[in-house]
Amino acid sequence: MPAAPTARQLLFACSAASYAVVFVAFVVYEQPGLGLAHFFYLSIALTAMSTGPRAGALAGLAGTALYVAGILANSDISSREVLTGSTAIRFITFVSIGALIGFFASRNRSMLHDLRILAERDVLTGLPNTRAFEAAITKRLEAGRPFALLLADMDALKELNQEAGPSAGNEALRQVADRLSRSLATEDQIARVGSDEFAVLASATTLDEAAELSTRLEWVLSSQGTKATFGWAVHPQEGENALALYRAANERLYARKVMRGYLRPATSNAV
Repeated sequence: MPAAPTARQLLFACSAASYAVVFVAFVVYEQPGLGLAHFFYLSIALTAMSTGPRAGALAGLAGTALYVAGILANSDISSREVLTGSTAIRFITFVSIGALIGFFASRNRSMLHDLRILAERDVLTGLPNTRAFEAAITKRLEAGRPFALLLADMDALKELNQEAGPSAGNEALRQVADRLSRSLATEDQIARVGSDEFAVLASATTLDEAAELSTRLEWVLSSQGTKATFGWAVHPQEGENALALYRAANERLYARKVMRGYLRPATSNAV
């Protein structure tokens, strides 16, 4: 199924169509003083909005060329009008408007792109945040191929914050993010999904591969003075949706923390 056209593609298509419509109307209906050529501003603006300042200026130049061609093709307008100051004025205004609109449209797209990145990034580590990670896991599920979800929880971060202060804890989080990012394959994805929690989407397809990757990542962090515990789950063996995978990986993470003595097992209060 072909991809749906983007908003910019639709704008560009509308601008091309409007050039043709305005030119035909100018040739057929234009009379001295009527001013149908002003509608070229719409075509120029649509082109500039869908592209940028350079293409906007070229759109203004194209509008001027069509204006001149329309004068020559319209029997009701003297061809001598081409050599008047009106043509020069239209050239200047058409090109200027196209460049200005293109500049602001391009600048607006750049700002929106930066805002989108900020909205999907963790401020402290620079990694994708929970929102971005949820979109990533949804995309993987829709693809239907096997993958592993790894959840990592830093050990004793609370104690580090209490003993050395929040700045030391923040630096430890940044180091973990950097080390994990450099230790993963190119196709793997990592995000910070909690105060001291990280999540990884890995290309591992079996529980053994996921366990081996988790063990290796734990060793990488431990060898550089930081400890973290991992839990893992594999799609589709342990879950067909994100919730099931999170639950399976979190249960494995909790069980391993209990085994290592970082947590006490949950007990029932029932008598």
